[in-house]
Parts: sequence; structure tokens; C-alpha cells
Amino acid sequence: MWSGLWGACRRGATDRTHRDTDTIGALMRVLLVGIDAACAGVLDPLFEEGRLPTLRRLFEDGVSGALQSHVPPWTPSMWPSIYTGVNPGKHGVFSFLSYEGYDWGVVNATHVREHALWELLDLCGLTSVVVNVPVTHPPRAFDGALIPGYTAPEAPDCHPSGVLADVTSAIGEYRVYPEPTETGEVASCLDPVRMRGEAFRYLCEQYDPAFGFVQFQQTDTVFHEQPGEMELVRSIYEAVDREIGETLATVDPGTVFVVSDHGIGEYGGYGFRVNSFLESHGYLTATEGGRGMPSWAPIRDNRLRAGSNGETDGRGWIERAIDAAAHLGLTTNRIGALLDRVGLEEAVAGLVPRRLIRAGQRQIDFQASTAYMRARIELGVRINLAGREPDGVVSPEEYEAVRTELIELLSSVTTPDGNPVFEDVTRREAYFEGPYTEHAVDIVTVPAAFDQFLTADLLDSSFGPPGQPWNHKREGIFVAAGNRVSATTVAPHVFDVAPTVLGALGIEKSDRMDGAVLPIIDAVGERTYPAYESTDRETTDDSHVTERLSDTGYLDQ
Repeated sequence: MWSGLWGACRRGATDRTHRDTDTIGALMRVLLVGIDAACAGVLDPLFEEGRLPTLRRLFEDGVSGALQSHVPPWTPSMWPSIYTGVNPGKHGVFSFLSYEGYDWGVVNATHVREHALWELLDLCGLTSVVVNVPVTHPPRAFDGALIPGYTAPEAPDCHPSGVLADVTSAIGEYRVYPEPTETGEVASCLDPVRMRGEAFRYLCEQYDPAFGFVQFQQTDTVFHEQPGEMELVRSIYEAVDREIGETLATVDPGTVFVVSDHGIGEYGGYGFRVNSFLESHGYLTATEGGRGMPSWAPIRDNRLRAGSNGETDGRGWIERAIDAAAHLGLTTNRIGALLDRVGLEEAVAGLVPRRLIRAGQRQIDFQASTAYMRARIELGVRINLAGREPDGVVSPEEYEAVRTELIELLSSVTTPDGNPVFEDVTRREAYFEGPYTEHAVDIVTVPAAFDQFLTADLLDSSFGPPGQPWNHKREGIFVAAGNRVSATTVAPHVFDVAPTVLGALGIEKSDRMDGAVLPIIDAVGERTYPAYESTDRETTDDSHVTERLSDTGYLDQ
């Protein structure tokens, strides 16, 4: 089907693979393409400029709609929701970080406690190829191949063992993350896009899968790392469009879906510092200079945690000097205020390494705090509950009363312009359901129109400029085209993607899924699949992953 339709696209492209890219083996039944952060606000201008012929044709010939994200609309929880069809309360991932008391680690596939699409297909005797999907490392065994994406280390475990060496032998270098380069270097941003497409097509050639899933992350990363560089955005999207066109012509899928996990857009509101606000109302107590447990936001290097007990912990002398200054009350927050008064804050901030700034940050004194924000992308407040948290101070009997107080307080917050900061402040049970809801924040705080930028910073005032000029919005994209798709309107939710993919393959959805088969596909009912067998959780021990999350603003809250 697609090989003829997209033949012109393929013939017009440079053949970069190691062998001929004629249609591979039997017809791929379903192709799922993930484009992180894609949304109408970004795509429509590129369609009008004629830059994305493949994607535009899919929108014109298929069925499309704005894909509604759940809360929080960020990569680590959204892609597991897409590939499992369940909410975070069931799959267990709410953030880039997992928590044990006040300690944390970067999430990975061992934190996802529900079957992925390709695992369900394996139970049904179908082969899959999966490339670059976030939170899939380390992979579990199934019939097919998988190269993990975001949150995996740079040299990840793949399935089957040795497959990454086969891929690099065939296509050349393959990287999970872009090569570090100077800002604005286009090639370094485009290389990962090309690698995804080439690796996926090579693996499809080797495994002849019924289902394929390839994801492109650079479409999101560019807005975090180089906001406002719209020509670079155009180049990245053009590269993604070429890879999709080449893939359609090569694997010739019967049905193709294109989805994003959320949208992206400019933030015109304020930065709202939740922890500063909680401190000003007596719910949080801060400490300085490494005393007490550290807050999550300022930390990139885990060694800084040891500063609370006076150990040298391997830090440089400048970091220790800043720490010592903080003991005397001269924190980086106050230094920043002084620099701002003389107009030097921005210039100095650009020269001082982030780790030095964090060494002097104020921190949460958990033994004296009632509630706090752990990380901004959780979009909520955690209560310091006795019996659950190591230094919990709120008794179980007080829990609901404290939660009600905080909901009322946060619901009333307005910006300096008099506008509401939040469109919703409520109990977590309104958004999450399942055995892992306890891992979520206690109070969900949804910023108004996702135009107010929440942070976990502890600064002197509750409001400031947005932490990033571009960030996530709730509406992404959904496109479906092919021989099983009926022409109709569609109002998709991220939970609907997995059941709809199964329906397109003629397979029943799981009765544990929160989504439904969209009416563009004939549903084939539902069934009970074997229960997910939990494995021991692992921690991603790779400083490069934490560095990436920090550089894109996810840990610099």
C-alpha cells in the first residue's frame, strides 16, 4: 500500500542504508510512529510551508485529532501510558525520578508494572520491532527486537543481546542521546533522527515484524535545549518527515498511527515557586549549607548529598567554599539577588557551572516540614506523612485535614496580575487509580492553560519569570491511516492508543486498560491477559542520563 504511494518520497531521498530499501518481506500490519511533543501549533505552519510532505499526506488521507494527555504531561509517564494503555496509578511511573523515602533514582522499565504492547503481542504469537521508545530499558524478553530510548544509559542493554552491535555494524554509529556539541550545530541534532530511522528499518528487515514502533525524541529536546531556534526546529521536523517517508516506503504497513505524548508551546505566564509559597505559609521549613536532607531540584551529582554530614565527598574546593558560605547565610539565592540589583545576575549565571550554584542552594528541612514539592514535573505537593516518609510529621489522623487545607490554599493563589495560577487543585485520586497511586503526589496542581511554570525552587519570593520559555502543553497529535481505518471524527486520549493498535491487529484489548478502541477501528472485544509479573526494581546508574535530564530542565527545577 504505502510503498507505491510513497515511492516518490523514497526515490527523492538519499539511500543511506547498507542495502536496497525495497519493501521488506511480508506486509507489516501496524506501524506506530511516536513524535515527542508534536502538536498542531508546531505542525500547521510547517504544513503551510510545504516542509513536511509525508506527515501532511497522512493528515489529509487519514483520520486525525488532538490527542489529550493525562496529568502530568511529561515524557516519562506519558510513553508508558501510551504503550500500556493504563494510567500511572496502574503502571507506576509519574516522573523521571522514582522515590524511596527522600532518596531518588532515574526511572527505567523495571518501574513500569504493566505489560507493554509488544509483550502482549508476544503472548499472541506476533513479532515486534521497537526503537527509541522512552522508559524501555532494561528490556524484557519477547519475540522481536528492542533498542531503548530516553532514560536508558548511552550503551544500553538491548533485546536480544548483541542486537545493537549488529545495528552499528550495518548502519554505523548509533547513539541514544545526541553528541554534545556547541549550541546551534544542526548536524548533531539531526544525526539521532537519522539513526532512529535507519536502525528501525534494518531491524524490520531482519525480523519481519507484524508490529513496529519507532519514536523520535529530538522534536521535544530542541525546545528545551535551544528554545526559540525555529529554523533548527524546522530542520529537525524535516528530517523526521524524511525518515517516516522512507520507513513507509520500506516496511509498507497496512495501518499507520502517528502519535505524540503531549504538545509544546510558549509560556507567557509566571514561574510559581511552590516550595517558596509553602514556606511563606508555614508548611515548609528550609535549611542552608547542606544541613538536613537536600531538596531534589538543585542536585545533579549524588555526591553532594554527603555534604550534610561534613564529609569532603569528592567535591572541588570551590563547591566546598560555597557550601561553607551557605552555612554563614550567604547562599546562592542571596548572591543572585545581590547580582540582580547591579544587573549582573544573568551574565554571571552563564559562567558559573550549575553544580557550583546548587552547592549553596537552600534545602528542605524535612523534619520540620509539613508538605513540599519533590520535582516540578510531578505537578503536585507531597505531604510529609508519618509512617510513610522517613521524617514524616503529619499523622495519619491529620492527613485529610492537612490535604483539605492545602487544596483550599493553593486553589486561591493568583498571579501578580490577578489571574488564577491553577485550573485544578485536587486530591490525586481524581487523576490516578490503581495499586501505585500511593507513589504519586498527594495533591495534584494543574497550572492554568499550562501557561504558568511550576518550580520546586526555594527562593525569596513565590513568583518569578517562567523557568523555560517553551514547555509542555496537554494536546498532542493522533493520526491513523490505512486499510483498517474508517473515516470518522475522533477524540483520542493517550490511554486509547494501545487498545486501538491491538484492534488494528485484530487482537482483543486487555481488560486492565483504561482506554478504549477508537471508533475508527472495528473493536474485537477484550480479554484478561496474564498478570504482570513484577521484577526487582533497578536504578539507572548513569551520570550521563542525569546530566541529560538536568540539561533539558527536568531536574533543574
